[in-house]
Amino acid sequence: MIPDGPRPTAMASALTHHCTSGRLPASVAVILLVLLAVPAVRSSQGDKEPVYRDCVKLCVRTNCTGARLRGFEAKQPHYMALTGWTCRDDCRYQCMWTTVGLYQAEGFRIPQFHGKWPFARFLCFEEPASALASLLNGLACLLMLLRYRSTVPRQSPMYHTINAFSLISLNAWFWSTVFHTRDTYLTEKMDYFCATAVILYSIYLCCVRTLGLRRPGLSSMVGALLILVFTSHVSYLTFVSFDYGYNMAANTAIGMVNLLWWLCWCWQNRRTLPYWWKCGSVVLLLHGLALLELLDFPPLLWILDAHAVWHLSTIPVHFLFYSFLIDDSLYLLNTEKMGVKVE
Repeated sequence: MIPDGPRPTAMASALTHHCTSGRLPASVAVILLVLLAVPAVRSSQGDKEPVYRDCVKLCVRTNCTGARLRGFEAKQPHYMALTGWTCRDDCRYQCMWTTVGLYQAEGFRIPQFHGKWPFARFLCFEEPASALASLLNGLACLLMLLRYRSTVPRQSPMYHTINAFSLISLNAWFWSTVFHTRDTYLTEKMDYFCATAVILYSIYLCCVRTLGLRRPGLSSMVGALLILVFTSHVSYLTFVSFDYGYNMAANTAIGMVNLLWWLCWCWQNRRTLPYWWKCGSVVLLLHGLALLELLDFPPLLWILDAHAVWHLSTIPVHFLFYSFLIDDSLYLLNTEKMGVKVE
């Protein structure tokens, strides 16, 4: 446990010395993709510290006004400016590492800042490992979508529904990459909202596969209900309160609906569809791997944390899932041609 309140006087004097002498730790590491720069407003132990707050105030006063600000902007790399890094943001980044160094010197546990662990910035990437993992997930999804389109004829009953699901997934991984590149008010919400959209559309995909092929009207009703749920969810988080606890609870609830519905379908078809295990393995893996988030350890080498490990672990799952979708789509196409009733 890290005690609340200010650190000893020695820490404050060391902090002032670091800020005024310009000997703040330098940044490190990887690539880009972003807009805006409104900082996320989350409070954690690190950014509550008086030493951190005093450092930021001093740094902003010293470096972010008048000629010094113009000097900062003139020296700032274009990729940093394009992704919205301001002089104040840079002060926060430098003061974060100064505070981390003081915590370590005093033997305290590493604190979080603004709702996240301290990460070594690489170029403009705030969380290099998570950004790279999100990008790789998106590439895996795109690769398998192209394989699906080249393997499955458009006449397959689930073809267009699966294509729509893939595009929604690609959009979610795009925003995940952007968010981990640059955490702002906009990018955080787009990451959260797009992730919820993927889960809800997965429920719709399951509904179409299990009920909609025989009763399309029913799947349309479920689709309309899911759109209403999504709209209400986004409206509440946008206009009422951006409640992280509620968002997690809501996504867990709809995730369980998705999990149980797919598993019931797998169980019912385990004797008739030889590829059923692929679907069952995917949903169990996705929910099981999400538990990696519970590890929540300070980043190894200031880059690799539990969230990045989770994203990295899901990359192979795309290949198994699309293998299932291809097998099932070809099965549906053949049964339709033979006039067999689809279960």
